[in-house]
Parts: sequence; structure tokens; C-alpha cells
Amino acid sequence: MAQKVGLTLAEQFVRYALDIGALELVPEGRPLKSKRLSPYFFNSGLFDTGDRMVNITTAYGNAIRRHFRSAEGTRFDLLYGPPYKGTILVPAIAMNLDQHLLAQGSATRFCSSRKEAKEHGEGGLLIGSPIKPGNRVLIVDDVITDGGTKREAVEFITNKQHNGILVGLMIAFDRQERGKGELSAVQEFEKEYEVPVRAVATLTDLISVLEKSEVEGEIRMLEKILAYQKQYGVS
Repeated sequence: MAQKVGLTLAEQFVRYALDIGALELVPEGRPLKSKRLSPYFFNSGLFDTGDRMVNITTAYGNAIRRHFRSAEGTRFDLLYGPPYKGTILVPAIAMNLDQHLLAQGSATRFCSSRKEAKEHGEGGLLIGSPIKPGNRVLIVDDVITDGGTKREAVEFITNKQHNGILVGLMIAFDRQERGKGELSAVQEFEKEYEVPVRAVATLTDLISVLEKSEVEGEIRMLEKILAYQKQYGVS
């Protein structure tokens, strides 16, 4: 992902996602689970080559170092990726983080889980590094919609078998959009679990990129996205 002059790291990620179609602008609207017709759609499944994975995990790594490994950030011991997209993301993100920490001799532990317990071999649900009692765990996933998958992840991390401690959630894209009430899914999760949720990029970053764009189709879509934000957006 070549650096774009005048764009923040979040905006550079948005620009790259637009260029590969992972952030799709949809004039006719894309139906969401909420039944709303959204003029844009983020699909992390299109980060589907080695090169694209390098780009998305670099973006995650930058954001995690800024929000969860800076002097003021929240310390964590372990990355957890919910199945299935999180399962793919966390090993690559751990590799990116460790490439920047080799001089400190630090290694980033990571794990995921199965949907159903394995009854042979090593058995159980957990894949990867064990969650030990008291481990501080950062969940990593692509997006948060209604929060259901993330709540399952919290239960897995904090159950009696693992006794881990949830310290935050890192996602790729925050739609900054109301759920059933006045809060967004991100805000509801933060309120329920009293931990920070951070995103590589947000709807605000998408709007900023489109405002700077010279691509005619993107300029036309800006008005639709601003109208959608006015109707469904949150602060």
C-alpha cells in the first residue's frame, strides 16, 4: 500500500480498500442485516491475496501499536480472533507486530477457536496459544454489526476454563451507525464491557477521502453517503 501524500494512515487504508473493491460504493444501495440500504459496503473477504493481507495486517498493526501498545495504550498479552475471519487475521497481525518488536525480544501470542469442539487430537475449541488465567486479551475482527459474535468471543475468553481478561476490541472498519437504539454497535459494546473499541478506519475517514477525491464516480457518491450518515449516523 503505497503512501498517499496528504492522507492519514486511516485514509490511506480507505483509499486502498476502495481501489481493490473491498470498500464498495453502491449507487443503488446494498441491503444490510438491519434492512437499511447502504450506499457503501466494507468486505474484508476481498483482502484475498498475500499482498492484500500484508496491507490490511500492516494497517491493523499500526492501529494496534497506536491504541494498545503506546505508552498511554492498553496493554495486552494475547490476540484472539473469532471464527472465521478473525482466525485468518490474528496470525498475520501477530507477525506484523513482531517484525517491529524483534529488537525488544517480544513475541505476540495469538489464538482463535472452533465453532465446534474437536474430539480427537488436541481436542477442545481453542486453536493456538492458550489463554491463561489473568491473561489480558485483545479481540481482533473485521467489523462489528450487532455484536453477537463479539459477545460469544467475550464468553469464550472469560469463561471458567480460561479466566482471561478482556481489554479491548480492534476492528478494521467502523460504520459509526446507530443500531436499534441511539448508540452504534461499537458504542453498545464499549458501554456493556467497559473496554475501548478501536478501528483502523471509520465512516468519517471514508467521507474525508471522498471529499479529496478527483474520481467522478466517487464524488457523486459522496452526497448519498452524507445523506445516509445524516439519517443513521452517530457521533
